[in-house]
Amino acid sequence: MILVTLGTQDKSFERLLKLIDKAIDEGVIKDKVIVQAGFTKYESKNMEIFDTVPNDELEELIKKADLIITHGGVGSILSSLKYNKKVIATPRLSKYNEHTNDHQKQIVKEFGKLGYIIPLLDYSNFKKVYIKSKTFKPKHFESNNENFTKMIKDYIEEDNHISWFNRDKFIILTSIINIIIFTILVKLNLNIYLSLTITYIISCLLTKIFKLKKLPNPITVVLCFYLIEGLSLVLLTGYLEVNAIISKIIINILVIFIYHFLSKRN
Repeated sequence: MILVTLGTQDKSFERLLKLIDKAIDEGVIKDKVIVQAGFTKYESKNMEIFDTVPNDELEELIKKADLIITHGGVGSILSSLKYNKKVIATPRLSKYNEHTNDHQKQIVKEFGKLGYIIPLLDYSNFKKVYIKSKTFKPKHFESNNENFTKMIKDYIEEDNHISWFNRDKFIILTSIINIIIFTILVKLNLNIYLSLTITYIISCLLTKIFKLKKLPNPITVVLCFYLIEGLSLVLLTGYLEVNAIISKIIINILVIFIYHFLSKRN
């Protein structure tokens, strides 16, 4: 049995499913194919397709599979390597609107270079790659190898394959909204600390809307930022006599940098 996993990325990866469907029609693939498609909407008479299943059920499918074909997400690859499975991995590409950038290409190359997977970078080579998988013996991967996972993450981030904006867009957007609301409230002659409290409440609501997951407890993080802003406003407006709105802008820039640092460490 072949298991195709597309992860939970909120963009379609129909291109890969079309390739596999064609390979089945041409007789290249003769095994049963099960697909975890995620957000990809695709119908096929050749494959059994579902959107998502509980993690324990997905793990059972991974254990039963003779081959995993997956996208270039680190999580999807590691889930398969944990059970020493043969893996063909192919990256989502931004030019097909499958991702916001091409960092998966680097992930696939790195795992392939180290002998853990078979990279599929050119779809015209699929038949050759699929035949290779029959005799491929993956290098054993230690599931507790945190250093390797960190190395991959650092490689992507340090080489800017994941843009800083894409990583920190939540806090950037929240800060912009806060500054706008704070400015409006101050212009309406509302007390600056009451205005700050209102923007804090809005920030808590935004953490739910944007589903912040980078830090363990987003509400606690926002509360810490609120306390930082309150103390900073006292310092800037009370002691240094800086305009409240300018103070708010300065503080939010600092908050973005603090969040960026914290999110990279988690």
